[in-house]
Amino acid sequence: MDNLNLLADGRQTLDINDLMAILPHRYPFLLIDRVVEVERRKRIVAIKNVTINEPFFQGHFPGYPIMPGVLMVESIAQAGGALLLTEIPDREDKLMVFTGIERAKFRRPVTPGDQLRIEITVLNWKSRAVRMEGRVTVEGKLVCEAIVMCQLVPRRREAAPAEVAEPAAAVVTEA
Repeated sequence: MDNLNLLADGRQTLDINDLMAILPHRYPFLLIDRVVEVERRKRIVAIKNVTINEPFFQGHFPGYPIMPGVLMVESIAQAGGALLLTEIPDREDKLMVFTGIERAKFRRPVTPGDQLRIEITVLNWKSRAVRMEGRVTVEGKLVCEAIVMCQLVPRRREAAPAEVAEPAAAVVTEA
């Protein structure tokens, strides 16, 4: 299925298979499960179902499981990435990376059983970079917000030229 045409054809949702065809992330770091609304180049709404089986709950925190805030910011970036990468014809050759995070705020804890609604609004769209505002809610209550900047980069790094090795320094030991 060509996901670039998926949204061009007016489809408003993406399931997990569609997302895995667009995003390079995989378990345990794919942090969105479904896209429920899309306005091309303007807005996207994604869902993340938080379960006790998430690997981060083993250590954050035993006896009081709370989703790390940085992972909520990552879910904002991934939802925005789904919007951005759907518009890129050669996305197999690209990665979307963070270039900045502004005004991240965490309002209340997210615990197992919560469903995150991740709403992204594009603030500035350039051919290779996007600035987006993300708001994460649980049952209509704000739990996280941030502005993220992301940029497209080549997926494969070019090999660096071989560096000239400097001679090892002589080791002097006393007898």
